[in-house]
Amino acid sequence: MTRPKRESHSRTIGDQTLHPESLMMGYGYRPELSEGSIKPPLFLTSTFVFETAEEGKAFFELAYGLRKGDPGEEMGLIYSRLNNPNLEILEDRLTIWDGAEAAAVFESGMAAISTTLLSLLTPGDVVLFSEPVYGGTDFLLKHILPRYGIRPVGVLANGGTAAFEAALADHAIRDHLAVIYVETPANPTNALVDIAACAELAQRWSRPNKRVLLAVDNTFLGPLWQHPLRHGADIVLYSATKYIGGHSDLIAGVALGSKAVIEPIKAFRTILGTMASPMTGWMLLRSLETLKLRMTSQMKNARYVADFLADHPKVERVYYLGHLPPDTPEHALYRRQCLAPGSIISFEIVGGEAEAFRFLN
Repeated sequence: MTRPKRESHSRTIGDQTLHPESLMMGYGYRPELSEGSIKPPLFLTSTFVFETAEEGKAFFELAYGLRKGDPGEEMGLIYSRLNNPNLEILEDRLTIWDGAEAAAVFESGMAAISTTLLSLLTPGDVVLFSEPVYGGTDFLLKHILPRYGIRPVGVLANGGTAAFEAALADHAIRDHLAVIYVETPANPTNALVDIAACAELAQRWSRPNKRVLLAVDNTFLGPLWQHPLRHGADIVLYSATKYIGGHSDLIAGVALGSKAVIEPIKAFRTILGTMASPMTGWMLLRSLETLKLRMTSQMKNARYVADFLADHPKVERVYYLGHLPPDTPEHALYRRQCLAPGSIISFEIVGGEAEAFRFLN
């Protein structure tokens, strides 16, 4: 007696559409390929066996972008720098939260950001970015990319769309614009950038031979509380070390978007060797099963902490999305773009550096 092949990418049971948190339990995984194990095993292997040498040739041609796949053709398993079952299952599941077609997982958030930008930018290009951004990203933009003839142009996030418009008034910037890169909410101020407005700018200043892409670092709100692709972004980036991993026991990054955008990034990842390890992939699959529970609980607890800090006499200012004053442009943008305030809080201590160190110590 043979068992029927189990559908691994179904998002429904009968006429019932499954919620993302339910799909985190089994989506993209076929137990019959792994001795019936209810959970994906950890595939600690460097290399995979081909049925024939001809099959191996066909797989490598797809992996290195030497040809486009035939309809229905999928690249088989080759080498864990290129693909691995743990990473393929993980990437399938990650697409669900953001409504993406494809995902690429990396060994760190900075690996995701640097691989993405290096795959999109060439000498002479301009990358227009919001400030502040995460320190590693800031260093990459200002000190690494210029070595390769790429010009970074920063605008203040709290300057609103007008700040981007002002920068693009310069022909030297807009005529060479290739990527708009925003981090929203910004690290560490929680400043918001209007994703839809930036998407409109990217579309407006695209040229017949150069489509301007919008990349959004969504780490601070995670896959639950903001969905940049739905507001016009082309690429969503995460440090998966934070909410997605959630246990302080791994480092990883993610890029999501359409297949057309993500496939060249994956090809670049193959050459740079920034693919996440099987162990990282396996651990992130574990983490995804509790993502909504963890992020919801963290958000509720953050509200108590933010309220406490806001009333404390030794705290000068609290940066928290849940405290945005109503009837302000920032609050209107928050209501339009975000689903919840998340759990990131930063604050300033009354005094200066000495007082801040005293508190931290």
